[in-house]
Amino acid sequence: MGAPRKYPDELRERATRMAVEARRDPATKAGALARIGQQLGINPETLRNWVRQAEVDEGYRPGTTTDDAQRMAELEKEVRELRRANAILRSASGFLRGGARPPTQQVVAYIDAHRGEFGVEPICRVLRDAGVQIAPSTYYAAKTRPPSARSVSDAATTAVIAKVHAENYGVYGVTKVHAELRRNGHRVARCTVHRLMRAAGLRGITRAKGPRTTVAGTGPDTRPDLVERSFTAAAPDRLWVADITYCRTFAGWVYAAFVIDVFSRRVVGWQLSTSLRTDLALDALEMGLWTRSHDGHDTSGVVHHSDKGVQYVAVRYTQRLAEAGAVASVGSTGDSYDNALAEAFNSLFKAELIRNRGPWKNIDDLEIAVAEYVDWFNHRRLHGEIGLVPPAEYEDAYYRHHTAPATAEAALPSLH
Repeated sequence: MGAPRKYPDELRERATRMAVEARRDPATKAGALARIGQQLGINPETLRNWVRQAEVDEGYRPGTTTDDAQRMAELEKEVRELRRANAILRSASGFLRGGARPPTQQVVAYIDAHRGEFGVEPICRVLRDAGVQIAPSTYYAAKTRPPSARSVSDAATTAVIAKVHAENYGVYGVTKVHAELRRNGHRVARCTVHRLMRAAGLRGITRAKGPRTTVAGTGPDTRPDLVERSFTAAAPDRLWVADITYCRTFAGWVYAAFVIDVFSRRVVGWQLSTSLRTDLALDALEMGLWTRSHDGHDTSGVVHHSDKGVQYVAVRYTQRLAEAGAVASVGSTGDSYDNALAEAFNSLFKAELIRNRGPWKNIDDLEIAVAEYVDWFNHRRLHGEIGLVPPAEYEDAYYRHHTAPATAEAALPSLH
């Protein structure tokens, strides 16, 4: 049973109310705190503090109200818990990345290594939220019971596998590790090697490339290349470039589509998706058109340049460009230089955000980060190509010196 409070809440409320009322009456104001404190058996200084806080809560005195202080304490507690959860997820990313449930022994070993920093119960709670079902009772039971014959055998075999893997430059996969073990006289099943290598985080070298984001359309494409690698524009909304890139998360690949204004390097539209359907590119285009329209700018006649990806040659995408009065332009197939500015942005995006702030849990986790990154990129990041100013500031300077509205149609000849 906890220790009793020095003063009951009812007594505190009554004493505070009496003191506040007495201090407001000139006839009883003098010595009110000492008098009421003596009558109720409360230290006058304690009562004074209660009265001050009550006056703050009622708005008669500046300061932090009780409700605000409680909310701040709750927010600080929530922030501490979120930071601890993020730290746990980062330190556990080695066995969370695979997607399959890791062996209990591996999770127990992780908790042993980090229980002093995070505590057993918080680690189990965060891991359960991440899909790894582990309870504190499971951990404590695993620590108290003797190791099984299989776990002892697995530990010995894993040590041999790790030795073979390390001695061969860490490039062997399951097939070659299994073959090497058999050559050395270790009779172990291939499925056992696969299971233990996965549990130990060992894998062979791979030369697999990332997923293709540019799949050429099947029909004939008569759209010309109006840019011809000259990525310059005399004003905003004269030339936009669009492209799609990919990002790795724990939940799988996430694809990102961007639309960029060449004049200022501003990201006018973007979208994330777990698939490469036309909606991905179309949503980014719609965001760009809406953003410019919302700001009062005319986008009719803007040259929209992209590669020949199937998303950009789709009928719905082409029709939307026509409805907006945009002029379609495409580069040649398999030539990144024909869309170099968009490729350069993708490289910056992945270096500055994806690799720098990762790893990422899923598309929801990444979407918030991309929104913050695009806001920073447009409004605060300094760009060397436009004089070390942010894109939004560069556009504002242009509009201050060019009060007459300029349409993209007037600038079309400059793009040929």
